[in-house]
Amino acid sequence: MKKIALFPGTFDPFTKGHEDIVLRGAELFDELIIGLGHNSKKNRYFPAEKMLEQINQHFEDKPNIRAIMYSDLTAKVAKELGAQFLLRGLRNTTDFEYENSIAQANRHLVPSLDTIFIYTSPQFSHISSTIIRELYHYGQDVSEFVPFPLDK
Repeated sequence: MKKIALFPGTFDPFTKGHEDIVLRGAELFDELIIGLGHNSKKNRYFPAEKMLEQINQHFEDKPNIRAIMYSDLTAKVAKELGAQFLLRGLRNTTDFEYENSIAQANRHLVPSLDTIFIYTSPQFSHISSTIIRELYHYGQDVSEFVPFPLDK
């Protein structure tokens, strides 16, 4: 059976930390789908369609990686895609506490769906999309934190 994982997030923007998780996850799974999701509690800074296009272009030479956009419950989307796993990156124990609750809820919705956690490599653990958005908003160079140039 083909091992398919969904890596969900808002990716606003997609960071080198996200890229780290994707590349490492792509070694574990036959197919890795980056799911650019809509979070009802967040307003996007970078246009979702543009971010999706940039992510797909960035990984175009990796045949087992692709990005999609969705606006439904992550567990439901994973099931529809045939994904048996959700892939999540962790920077610290605070991330774990938050992600663990979500993993339990997703498992309740789709009992066959397992969440796999990968700790971000140390050189990327300080990077957060929130900080990058703030720096970008005030005209700072964020190129060291993102794998491709950002366009607003």
